[in-house]
Amino acid sequence: MAEKVFVELCGRLVRCGVALSRATLHLRVHHPQWLGTRMTWVRGQSTANIQTIAYDVEATVAFLRSPFQLAIVSGLRVRQNLQIVGPHHFAVYEELKHAGHTDYAAWPLDHTQGRRHLLTFATDRHGGFCAEELELFDALLPWLSLVTEIRVKSQLARTLLDTYVGSHASAEVLRGATRRGTGATINAAILVCDLRDFTHLSDRLPRDELIEILNGFFDAVGEPIEQHGGEILKFIGDGLLAVFPMDRPQACMHLIAAVQEGYQAASRLWPQDDRIRFGMGVHLGKVNYGNIGSRHRLDFTVIGSAVNRAFKLEALTKRLRRPVLLSGEFVDAAACHEQTEHLGRHVLEGIATAVEVHALRL
Repeated sequence: MAEKVFVELCGRLVRCGVALSRATLHLRVHHPQWLGTRMTWVRGQSTANIQTIAYDVEATVAFLRSPFQLAIVSGLRVRQNLQIVGPHHFAVYEELKHAGHTDYAAWPLDHTQGRRHLLTFATDRHGGFCAEELELFDALLPWLSLVTEIRVKSQLARTLLDTYVGSHASAEVLRGATRRGTGATINAAILVCDLRDFTHLSDRLPRDELIEILNGFFDAVGEPIEQHGGEILKFIGDGLLAVFPMDRPQACMHLIAAVQEGYQAASRLWPQDDRIRFGMGVHLGKVNYGNIGSRHRLDFTVIGSAVNRAFKLEALTKRLRRPVLLSGEFVDAAACHEQTEHLGRHVLEGIATAVEVHALRL
């Protein structure tokens, strides 16, 4: 990780006699929830303090009136003697001065493809950094840029894969499961969830309001799935497909807990709006889990008759007017009969034999 490289660099500089009292490394990582991270090292620490930076930080007054913005925009080193009398132009200089630091310097840290990050050093020695120390920092910059880029790109690859294909699938892809047709047969509990009347909502609502509804819905039902060990394989328009592999302890009970929490959370989002309705279908069975797609575009997903039945059960919620329907196979495996209401046998579209259907008590 870049943090270990950064902390080791600071420690070695001190051991070499450099009067380094504080350093920060600002990296853009483009996480779905934040723009980047800031690592702050202070002399005597064996680790760095890591903070996440919000996407809107670059529009704040604090950033626009800072040496960070100046270094990033100019591409040049920014240096300031902190011992001068009077208020400094940038607030961070005053903060560093009151903390006992005497000199400060910031460098843009350039990676390929035009990505620019930031490195800062400060000292508390009277008189500040000497010329030799600044020359050393300048010489180290290309090497630090190279090493941090390798680590940032590795982390970015993991983040993007986790974000777009899920944690388990991303681990498989990084281990080399990238050939079309590769995969495995697993036993899993399958959850399909879908918003009702989304086409009607799309025609009536402004785009931003529609996106807000979708994101709120996916937060409500998606977070409990992940917290209880499930894997969201994909978002399909206004719905999602998730699995709970049965090789994990209490997988069925975790799925039920996730459904209950997700249903309650989604219901609280729009308590007065009867336009917002949704259904969930749950089944259990063997699925083919792996790479499927064209030669140049693959999807890491699950297929099989069990998946098809979960989708059909979700569709049945519209006709039976029950928000959550579970197959008899799932209810038997989970031994959750007391939490459900038996609705008898029903014919699912495209499936020849009728199946046992239960409604989850909510």
